[in-house]
Amino acid sequence: MDRTKYEKIMRGAGDLDYEIYLNTKQLLACQKEPDELCNPDELQFMIVHQVEELWMKLMATTLLDINDEIRAGRTLKALTLFRRVHICQEMMTAQLVLLETMSPKDYQEIRLKLGNGSGQESPGFRTLLKMPTDLWQTYEEVYLEGGSRTLEQIYDSEYSHDEAYMMAEAFAEFDEQFQKFRNAHMQLIYRSIGVAANSLKGRPVEILNEGLRQKFFPALWHVRAEMTDRWGGTYGRKRDKLPHDA
Repeated sequence: MDRTKYEKIMRGAGDLDYEIYLNTKQLLACQKEPDELCNPDELQFMIVHQVEELWMKLMATTLLDINDEIRAGRTLKALTLFRRVHICQEMMTAQLVLLETMSPKDYQEIRLKLGNGSGQESPGFRTLLKMPTDLWQTYEEVYLEGGSRTLEQIYDSEYSHDEAYMMAEAFAEFDEQFQKFRNAHMQLIYRSIGVAANSLKGRPVEILNEGLRQKFFPALWHVRAEMTDRWGGTYGRKRDKLPHDA
């Protein structure tokens, strides 16, 4: 096959309505030219991470809209928008599998080009790390009515599966999906550069595990633990040993 011919077709001329609307000429120029790639897998590496920046841009913009909808009292619209965010999170995690087709050696060559850069410098990722604090403040003001309601009431003693509960669960889903992405990313790092390697500008790669323990909305996880302890009091804290227990 004539590689040059097909590479030209892939770039397109950039003058058709579809190309103009999507700005494909500039979009497809965001990757290195074929003769500039350190190896064929570098194109995949760049595209996956560029696409993830776009998903994170959509997520962050949608979270801003969600905040506005909550404050306007439009919970159902906010829940629909949250579903969009959750789908983006799922796709971000799923597309990491593509990078598993890259050999460790190919990644080492790419990493030389990346230098000291890492995903911690991603503008989308850094934005998403900051937004939950403001979102939770909005939730407290609107659904906890400035302190007149509690999560315990919403989840347990006055549970009615109302808007406050549904929105809290959407927050919890966001938190859970973010951790799934982080875990998948961590496993990819293990597969690419190993467990004991140094990364992140010379810091141990294990430092990424700290992020796996982070919860954006700790109150939503704490209320579950409180419920378990409270309800668990009816059957005791310690069970009898099963016959096969040592």
